[in-house]
Amino acid sequence: MNHLSVEKVLERINQTEGFDELRSIRDQVHEMFQEHLLLSYSPELQEQINDIHDGLIKHAIFLSEKQMVGHGWGLPPVPYAFMLFGSGGRKEQTLWSDQDNGCIFADPVLKEDRLRIEEYFEKLSSYILNGLDMLGYPPCQGEVVSSNKQWRKPYSEYESMMLEWLQEPVWENVRYVLIMVDMRCVYGEASLIAGLKKQLFEYVRQHPAILQALLSNTLHHPISLGFFGQLITERYGEDAGGFDIKYGAYIPIVNGVRLLAIQAGVWESSTLERLDHLITGGRITIEAGHEWIDAFHIALKLRNRTPSQIEDGLYTTRGKLVAGQLTKELRQELKACLRAGAFLQKYVRKVVEEQIGKK
Repeated sequence: MNHLSVEKVLERINQTEGFDELRSIRDQVHEMFQEHLLLSYSPELQEQINDIHDGLIKHAIFLSEKQMVGHGWGLPPVPYAFMLFGSGGRKEQTLWSDQDNGCIFADPVLKEDRLRIEEYFEKLSSYILNGLDMLGYPPCQGEVVSSNKQWRKPYSEYESMMLEWLQEPVWENVRYVLIMVDMRCVYGEASLIAGLKKQLFEYVRQHPAILQALLSNTLHHPISLGFFGQLITERYGEDAGGFDIKYGAYIPIVNGVRLLAIQAGVWESSTLERLDHLITGGRITIEAGHEWIDAFHIALKLRNRTPSQIEDGLYTTRGKLVAGQLTKELRQELKACLRAGAFLQKYVRKVVEEQIGKK
């Protein structure tokens, strides 16, 4: 799919007037991308997939705002931003990524307006998530979605919640902090999200000891490579003999690069942008950086090859390569990716522990 055709698809998306028509476009585009992915994968194709996802989500929000007006709720009463977390926040979605999102809005000027404003964004979020469901995006199993009040708050409450997590870095709180590091504005007032990121990175800069808690969470998913260099495959169930590309390769690389970015004060949310800044800033060597970039591309390519299906109208995948896909050539490529990922995890542990030890 060339650049011009993506522009035409985005133009079609922005001209649609309802979710049924928008779903039809997604289905058509999904089929076209799948055909391209069967032939070859490229970083440019991955970027195009995410451009289409962004276009679909943005227009779903626009249509939801129109529904709010049509049902008597009016326009948004204060500035707000709809943000993506996870692979959406990092601009690394596959064709079948789920919903990981939140809603942040400006604090009301008058306290008596607070309840009305909160009701407005609760309703708007319900319209948005219903629209995304109609488009085939399954909700996040961990309930990191704007229908969950934890992820739908005014700015001051988001700020307080984030600081509480940072000041009490137990496992679950650290998990939430790392989720927020990947947040990206897809629609609305981006300065609201930038303000939160500034606070988060400033806190880490002033309290580097928290890197120890972040490190423990970051290394929770080890690279699935055995001591003797063999792939660690699934042992039981319908995926027996297959390989968990998401949690065995992709997530460990993403997590490792993210912590290096946090340590270096790099705000960018995508893994590739983080690596680029780490290289140009002299935080990692050019050789190591490009080795991890290559490994990341392999992980993304293989994520896009995992079998998928439509269940109850939703695009889903278990994120695992099946045994029959693990050809000799693919195993060699995957092992190269995993060796680089294992080196990354060792490097992250080393540099974080060295910094903590200096304080």
